[in-house]
Amino acid sequence: MNIEAETKRIHDFVARGNYHAAYNIALSGLNACRRANDQAGTDLFIEVIRGVVDSLAKEFGSQSE
Repeated sequence: MNIEAETKRIHDFVARGNYHAAYNIALSGLNACRRANDQAGTDLFIEVIRGVVDSLAKEFGSQSE
């Protein structure tokens, strides 16, 4: 798996507001890394998933000031 290409693809989906696709691709990447015993890749995809969720919350969540 080309992690760099997958993370770019995920970020492109987030930029277009397609959070469902971004999350699914990130979760698939995480699972692929887990199956390959790639802990660094697993950790990276966890951070990517957090970023997707943060972007979703920023766009649609109610923000208190």
